[in-house]
Amino acid sequence: MSGYEQDPKTGVINSIAPETGLLPVIASEEATAPPSVEKPKVPEQIKVMIVASFLIALGFGLIAPVLPRYATSFNVGTAIAGVVISIFAFTRLLFAPGAGKLIEKFTERPVYIAGLLIVAVGSLATAFAPNIWFLLAARAFGGVGSVMFSVSAMGLLVRLSPPTIRGRVSGYYATSFLLGNILGPVAGALATPLGMRVPFVAYAVLLFAASAVLFLRLKDTGMTTTMMRAQVNPPLTFRNALKFSNYRAALAGNFAVGWVALGIRVSLIPLAAISVMTMVSGEGVNVDNQAAFLAGFAMAAYAVGNAFAQNIAGKFSDRSGRRPFVFAGLIIAGISTIFFGFASHPIWFVGLSVVTGIGTGILAPAMQASIADIIGNKRSGGSVLASSQMFSDVGQIVGPILAGAIADAAGFGWAFGVSGALMILTSVLWLPAMRPSYPADLADEEYTGR
Repeated sequence: MSGYEQDPKTGVINSIAPETGLLPVIASEEATAPPSVEKPKVPEQIKVMIVASFLIALGFGLIAPVLPRYATSFNVGTAIAGVVISIFAFTRLLFAPGAGKLIEKFTERPVYIAGLLIVAVGSLATAFAPNIWFLLAARAFGGVGSVMFSVSAMGLLVRLSPPTIRGRVSGYYATSFLLGNILGPVAGALATPLGMRVPFVAYAVLLFAASAVLFLRLKDTGMTTTMMRAQVNPPLTFRNALKFSNYRAALAGNFAVGWVALGIRVSLIPLAAISVMTMVSGEGVNVDNQAAFLAGFAMAAYAVGNAFAQNIAGKFSDRSGRRPFVFAGLIIAGISTIFFGFASHPIWFVGLSVVTGIGTGILAPAMQASIADIIGNKRSGGSVLASSQMFSDVGQIVGPILAGAIADAAGFGWAFGVSGALMILTSVLWLPAMRPSYPADLADEEYTGR
């Protein structure tokens, strides 16, 4: 039977685990921790996920530079080629609530693997598409699987990460994905002589490999125990998550990051690079090749700055709190984005890309960890994570459209200025001095929101 006993030396009352086979009641860390506590290590399951994340990103990097040209090879214009790209994000957005429900019903692991398999099949269908309509359908199908595996992966990171190193784990995971995105385009460039369909087949093969790794390695006693805890406790609903001020701030932050880091970075940077090279070379000079090189170099510089900051910021956010890092990252990324509109030389263009990458790298792991802190690792939060992803997807869709319209009407300076101002405005919600509000009955005992 369960009960309590008092340590004769310390006077501390500790719990005795029940004999029913259920999880024991854990005494507080202050009461049970020895004088020197070993720092928790990254669980093996998360290491498996990091490997899978790299494979997924490597494959995505293979197809990203090829997809627009592949779409136009079906004798369609630029607008339809843009639809081929955006329909993937659109179906991600539409299916995000459904993905959250699937996770709450079946848990993350099977939904994660199923999502990867769906994207793999969609990539194969893309490779062998006979016409533009089949290509659109294949991309839309892949978007459904994409939101399934991305939200599931975030859910697993929340559940499997030790609370004291959540920021560090988020940094490791994001960096692995980033490295895959850097190396993927390089491999894709080397495969160019093989044709435009080959990268999509290679992406499918990498996704099948990632699925196999997860199926074989992402299961052990630790995983079972974590899922037992989540099944005992009811999932955290989106409505209850909104009662946490940090979650509301994270939704706004995800929208701003989706707009800037995932949206205009891809849509406006290549066009702004043409403007910069024209200013350097003069009107009437063909600068397409130089602009393409500058845009690619700027994106790589962003990725380097981002990767550099991710791990450092994630680690320190575990020690010093999440809010200061999200606040600082939004301010840095916002200011550098504003100055993008005034860049008149390639050196400034690349330098601002590095600074923007550092800014988003500082805020990303801390903001992700702040959502994980709210959910905790004793319950599921599929709908909470899916809704967070939706805000990012909306920003990624809306940002390029509105910023592009502003650029057409008033120039790149205003487009980058409005985008940067959005990030700075969002930072107000993350002021370190602001005391976060949250319902004590829904939060973990150790939750502070700091």
